[in-house]
Amino acid sequence: MTSSPNLLVELFVEELPPKALKKLGDAFAQVLLQQLRAQGLAGDGSQLTAYASPRRLAALITDVLPRAADKQVSQKLMPVAVGLSADGQPTPALLKKLAALGADASVVPQLKRAQDGKAEALFYDSTAAGVSLAEGLQKALTESIAKLPIPKVMTYQLEGNCELPGWSSVQFVRPAHGLVALHGTEVLLSIEALGLKAGNTTHGHRFEALVDPLVITDADSYAKTLAEQGAVIASFDERKAEIVRQLQAAAERVGGGVKPIDDEALLDEVTALVERPHVLVCAFEKEFLGVPQECLILTMKANQKYFPLLAADGALTNQFLVVSNISPADASAVTGGNERVVRPRLADAKFFFDQDRKKTLASRVEALDKVVYHNKLGTQGERVQRVRAIAKSIAQQLGATQLGKQVDQAAQLAKTDLITDMVGEFPELQGTMGRYYALNDQLDAAVADAIEDHYKPRFAGDVLPRGEVGVIVALADKLETLVGMFGIGNLPTGDRDPFALRRHALGVIRMLVEKDLPLDLDTLLVSTLPAFGDKIEDASAALSDFIYDRLAGSLREQGFGAQEVEAVLAYRPQRLADVQKRLEAVRAFAALPEAPALAAANKRVGNILKKADGPVRARVDEALLQEQAEKDLFAALQTVAPKADAQFAEGDYTASLQTLAALRTPVDAFFEHVMVNAEHPALKANRLGLLATLHEAMNRIADLSRLVAA
Repeated sequence: MTSSPNLLVELFVEELPPKALKKLGDAFAQVLLQQLRAQGLAGDGSQLTAYASPRRLAALITDVLPRAADKQVSQKLMPVAVGLSADGQPTPALLKKLAALGADASVVPQLKRAQDGKAEALFYDSTAAGVSLAEGLQKALTESIAKLPIPKVMTYQLEGNCELPGWSSVQFVRPAHGLVALHGTEVLLSIEALGLKAGNTTHGHRFEALVDPLVITDADSYAKTLAEQGAVIASFDERKAEIVRQLQAAAERVGGGVKPIDDEALLDEVTALVERPHVLVCAFEKEFLGVPQECLILTMKANQKYFPLLAADGALTNQFLVVSNISPADASAVTGGNERVVRPRLADAKFFFDQDRKKTLASRVEALDKVVYHNKLGTQGERVQRVRAIAKSIAQQLGATQLGKQVDQAAQLAKTDLITDMVGEFPELQGTMGRYYALNDQLDAAVADAIEDHYKPRFAGDVLPRGEVGVIVALADKLETLVGMFGIGNLPTGDRDPFALRRHALGVIRMLVEKDLPLDLDTLLVSTLPAFGDKIEDASAALSDFIYDRLAGSLREQGFGAQEVEAVLAYRPQRLADVQKRLEAVRAFAALPEAPALAAANKRVGNILKKADGPVRARVDEALLQEQAEKDLFAALQTVAPKADAQFAEGDYTASLQTLAALRTPVDAFFEHVMVNAEHPALKANRLGLLATLHEAMNRIADLSRLVAA
């Protein structure tokens, strides 16, 4: 079977936003393929290659048909009673409908009858001609452009191919100047987009292309022509791989085991800035290495898109790598220019660092009273006082009062670097600079570390605070934000979460769990409230729900099943550090052969107790046990429950649940032979008390009834 020619589509534009380029290129190509497949012009076997460079979005799709295959279409017309008269002749309504479909009365004998609901209807079978590639591609291209995830739309005027050249405008991510549409070697001249008509010419590198314009003779030669004649690596992924290769090679030339900084976001951004990369080695004066390396790295990455070189021990060197878009025979002008550009940036960082160290962090505390945190929650100074109070309470709950002085000092100084010159210039360094300035002030290392760490974890997968002081202050800081924002009703909605409350909640969860902190969640939330005085309402119940929701989502992402998570969280275990052990115990219990029957029985017991008149106490009068099955269940509980309780008290949840599995036989016998709702009130109450005792014994670790499929 012969395959059809491949299809190439390219939009040639002005420089695209680098942070969005990868997403734009993938979306442009994917929607094109999806639309062509939907119209029958491309099949499941058609392969897609997406191209994205600073000045182009393109897609190569293999095996694209010049025309889609014809399709058999069965179209419902109308009920038989409406379309045909009593003697079987077509009614005017039917003839009108057929005329609209391009048919006449001659097709009436071929119409099919089929049941449609309660009535019989007429159906017209016809052959729909397959769409041509020109027509289908026009639709696909229009759809692809409309669905591009453009971060910010630009409006510009068209110079031709429009009603009013110079006046008619169009909206796109950047002005577009060229459109290529090739099916094999055939130019699809009828294709139009953004005021452009399709052709087979494009442009290569602004400065290094061998010819301009470039003629693309056929779809398959696109990437090769751009590379050989246009000095452009069109594929984003190939260009990125080439940059990585050159960075590693340049680092090896420098020697000494240095490595370029590993930063995927920076690598993607630089890939989106160059068409054919050329990596050069540059250097700055060693005197700047006296500035904290985080400052130097950030200014080189964020402002200049350079790759700093790190020594084998992770220390910053005075050399860095530049990814140039040109490859001059003599690169000295390029390296010299980059070195001149970076020098003032580093000098600014050094100046800020030197100036900031002239004042202690403690001397900056008072200035926080002039910085507004939130109009309903006051200044940063007021916030600091709340964090100090909350941190003191947490330290007391943890029995860490010996750390009280360090905890209070770290909480008091944690926000002071916000008003330093360095953090004013580089907000990303908040906390980091606080640690450097604390060490400069001769403060304890534990306090300095806590000042940096109180923001952690900053994102999913981030490390937790190093020491106990840092954990306490970080917990206090996050709880202050959560309790305060919930207390004024400033909750996350949909995708909006301006105060990162979801991230703060996950941070609290991770610290409680991974640091194995013996803190009860609801007690922790309630103990935070006094720090706010009368500024907020008590929303601790809603906040508790919010945190458990985040915990449930996190556990599901870790691979625990929804039923397992629901079972464990149903009774809101207050020690979150215990949750994982409970989940593992439930998972082990669910694998036992007795588990399904016990879970079902547990659900039945719960339903019976809910329907009882008033609360049922877990108390049994042995003298009132009449049936052998209830006596056996009581005896089994007397044997099994104490052992399971002891294992629970020791924290061996898995063994506790496995011990309870021995109750299956007496529980099954009880429900088979004993009527709970006995006529005698005392007998009924005693049996309900027996079930309450069973329910209490079985559900200390999790609500086992949640393991029953709904």
